[in-house]
Amino acid sequence: MSLSQATKSQEIFEKSAEVIAGGVNSPVRAFIGLGVDPMIVEKGEGDTIWDIEGKSYIDYCMSWGAMLLGHAPPSVVAQAKSCMEDGSSFGIATRIEEQLARKVTEIVPSIEKLRFVSSGTEAAMTAIRVARGYTGRPYIIKFNGNYHGHADPFLIRAGSAVSQISHESSSQGVPNDIVKHTISLPYNDVEKIQELFLDPEYANQIAAVVVEPVAANMGVVPSIEEFVRTLRAETARAGTVLIFDEVISGFRVGLEGAQGYYGIEPDMTCLGKIIGGGFPAAAFGGKKEIMDSLAPTGGVFQAGTLSGNPVAMAAGLETLDLAQQEGFYEMIADKTKLITEPVQMALKDRNLDACLQETVGMFTLFWGPTSVKKFEDLKALDHERFKTFFRYLLQEGVYFSPSPYEACFISAAHSEDHLIKTRDLIIDFIRQV
Repeated sequence: MSLSQATKSQEIFEKSAEVIAGGVNSPVRAFIGLGVDPMIVEKGEGDTIWDIEGKSYIDYCMSWGAMLLGHAPPSVVAQAKSCMEDGSSFGIATRIEEQLARKVTEIVPSIEKLRFVSSGTEAAMTAIRVARGYTGRPYIIKFNGNYHGHADPFLIRAGSAVSQISHESSSQGVPNDIVKHTISLPYNDVEKIQELFLDPEYANQIAAVVVEPVAANMGVVPSIEEFVRTLRAETARAGTVLIFDEVISGFRVGLEGAQGYYGIEPDMTCLGKIIGGGFPAAAFGGKKEIMDSLAPTGGVFQAGTLSGNPVAMAAGLETLDLAQQEGFYEMIADKTKLITEPVQMALKDRNLDACLQETVGMFTLFWGPTSVKKFEDLKALDHERFKTFFRYLLQEGVYFSPSPYEACFISAAHSEDHLIKTRDLIIDFIRQV
């Protein structure tokens, strides 16, 4: 019997495995190697989810950061329902697409124009296509451990659950010809990026540099300020498009995302998760002259039947309206620190080989490394301790993101009582180590 006593869950998962590849529609949901059965969720409300057995869990995965307001926030639900009553999809332009697009361009100064798509993968994939079309250059630079979705050009030394498959080329089925124009460098390494832009073989052939300014798919690893400032300086000098992948950090670490935190304007930005208010939506945008490369005004093609889906647009617009309220992100920061500061003190008191890294609204407790600044530091990860920790919290009714390579997320709905309960459970675990 598993910790979740998954009689119904086992049955549903086994049935799913008959008709869904691997039994799940995203690999990390299979809970491979964790020693528990995959969770089958029945419902969510606020900061809590319930599995098919009726057991409740305080949720810190929050649909991988998408649920900034928590599960089923009433006003978002109301807006989505109202929109659905008029029709859920048309494949034709709607007014609410313009309203959400205008909201985003008003909030994020670097985005002059954007285009909506259905997923973060699609946003990042199309952003590099636009950059290549705009510059006429072939190469893109990414960074080890950064995850930009599962499009072929990015599947080299990627982060997220891909890290548990391979630390090099990250997937079978991706020919070398596809990734030969992708260069993956160490994250937060200023010298390596400077060296590449001085290399005469590449300097004038780099279409784009794409980076998670706050990495969250190898755990929470913020950029060193010198690193992102070097990226901005080198790309500007070389005529290379700087793309900030803020699918996770956008509207999460602050209203303007990581670019607002660092005070750096990229040429293009990828957004996702929060922008759809819990529905499948994402976007990429940037300078007008770059975005005008897209068809029908330019020669770079992109299309999508459900792009700009009105229900997702309504949910996203309501979410951003609420996030703009005075003091919203200060509240999220305070909730985050209610867990992180005492846990950091407990780790220090015990002098453990572990560290907790955070930014507003998200954190990762790394077992093994004492500091993580780049993907290579994760070689010290203690996978067995993470599994024990995950099962311990799950047994106590707390659901953390089920991978040592991922972030945990705080929503506006997390109650003080639940945050304190979670904090105390983590500290008790640390004292038992």
